[in-house]
Amino acid sequence: MTHHVILGAGPAGVIAAETIRKHAPADTITLVGDEPDAPYSRMAIPYLLIGNIDERGTYLRKSASHFDDLRIKQVKARVTLVDAQRKQLQLDNGSTLAFDKLLIATGSHPVRPPIPGMDLPGVHPCWTLADARAIQALAKPGARVLQMGAGFIGCIIMEALASRGVKLSVVEMGDRMVPRMMGPVAGGMIRDWCEAKGVQVFTGTKVEAIESGADKGLLGKLAAAVGLSSDDAGGALRVRLSNGQTIEADLVISATGVRPAIGYLQDSGITCLQGVLTDARMQTNVPGIYAAGDCAEAFDKVSGKTIVSAIQPNAAEQARVAALNMVGQDTELKGVTQINVLDTLGLISTSFGNWEGVADGEHAALTDLAAGRHLSLQFKGDVLIGCNSVGWTEHVGVMRGLVEGQVPLGEWKDRLLQDPTRLVDAYLACAQGQGQWAGAQDARRR
Repeated sequence: MTHHVILGAGPAGVIAAETIRKHAPADTITLVGDEPDAPYSRMAIPYLLIGNIDERGTYLRKSASHFDDLRIKQVKARVTLVDAQRKQLQLDNGSTLAFDKLLIATGSHPVRPPIPGMDLPGVHPCWTLADARAIQALAKPGARVLQMGAGFIGCIIMEALASRGVKLSVVEMGDRMVPRMMGPVAGGMIRDWCEAKGVQVFTGTKVEAIESGADKGLLGKLAAAVGLSSDDAGGALRVRLSNGQTIEADLVISATGVRPAIGYLQDSGITCLQGVLTDARMQTNVPGIYAAGDCAEAFDKVSGKTIVSAIQPNAAEQARVAALNMVGQDTELKGVTQINVLDTLGLISTSFGNWEGVADGEHAALTDLAAGRHLSLQFKGDVLIGCNSVGWTEHVGVMRGLVEGQVPLGEWKDRLLQDPTRLVDAYLACAQGQGQWAGAQDARRR
């Protein structure tokens, strides 16, 4: 009987555990998570902050007995060391855990910027349920909130904060919003949209220091009104910016990015680059040890290199592939999806594949500032290798299909260079022409 140990109780870890149980009913499964709460989705936290769900709504599985029913043992601890040669790991509770097969699915953790004052009360990341509780207590209507970072995750958090009626300022060190997903035109359009919605945005600006302020702010006044010490409200903060300005805030949120949580693998013998390097079966360089999700680095057929693509659909598919191989079913990952669809205060933007293009490629762009719409296409030869859009939702499905399918466009490449809006026509002509939809058409005829 094989003992499967899964490090990480997020979506990848949970899906892997369930997949193993389905295909190996007699095996032993241990799921190790480093938070006290039931396994939950971090992507649900903004909906919690908005008020659309309660904490239970973030849980990945709603039944309290779900894991017991599947005989999946849960261990609440943090892994500190993996000994790949001896097939055992150490936990921060002092115990050791032996394994036959191991899945590394510990996800990411927030990047902590080296800024004075990050330890002050009222400064929080937005990553865990504990963080969400702290933010809920401080982000009251009218509270002054400063958010560091306007990347993909930052914009999702910003949406939730705006819904709480706070006075919001956003500071982004890049020259535009969502700089790793959008070019200058698109990023500028998103900034203009946010400012029109009442959000103060600083781009090309850094937070230099966070200091305690003398003014206890709105939350301090509210605390005093109900007979509490103003210290209970955290107090006001003074945030010094690189542009010379100082912003008063009741709450500072750090959303400056994430990186794979793999520090405990140092000296383990498991190869790590940006993430844990895997092959097509999600196996590492050590037989019997696999990785999946936001901490895994897998091959991307679009870019032709290994990447960490921290989105939940990838985590789910990588976990499924890893789990099947852990139980002896030879399965390969078809590829890594590079896809981001972002809703920023009602403005939809997308990014697929290599949206920045390549040196020898061709590029087509169409911008309608008055309508708030932008479309950018990147080609290598006659293949669409990347694209992004702002406010142009009707093309989202075909953009993904063309990029992921690496569909040769032939003469349609030149037509798209002339008119990028003809993506649907190009997709229907070229994808169907290659027979990619023949199976689906045959099924419909039956």
